[in-house]
Amino acid sequence: MSRTTALLILFAAAVLEAGGDAIVRAGIHSSLIASRVMLFVLGGLVLFAYGWVVNAPPWDFGKLLGIYVVFFFVVAQLISFFAFGQKPTTALLIGGALIVSGGLVIGLANNN
Repeated sequence: MSRTTALLILFAAAVLEAGGDAIVRAGIHSSLIASRVMLFVLGGLVLFAYGWVVNAPPWDFGKLLGIYVVFFFVVAQLISFFAFGQKPTTALLIGGALIVSGGLVIGLANNN
C-alpha cells in the first residue's frame, strides 16, 4: 500500500470516528425521540464504518497510530468548531501543536 493511500485511509477513518461521535452527541442532545433514535442509529453505523475502514487494511496500525491521532485531533476540533460552535482555547491550541508535533516525529521515524 502506498503512503498516500495509507494517509487517505487514516484521514477517512478520522472523519468517520469524529463524525460518528458528533452524530451521537447530537442525538444525546436532541429533544425529539424519533430524531434521537435516528441519530443514534446513524452514529452507530458511521462508527462501525470507522472500525471497518481502520481495521480492514493489512497494516501495523500501531505504527500509524501517531499519524492517526493527529488526523483525529484536527478533524474533531474542526467538527467541534463548525458543528457545535466551540472555539478552541489557548491551552487546546498549544496542546494541539504538541499532538501534531508528536505525530510528525512518529510518522517520520516510521519512514526508516
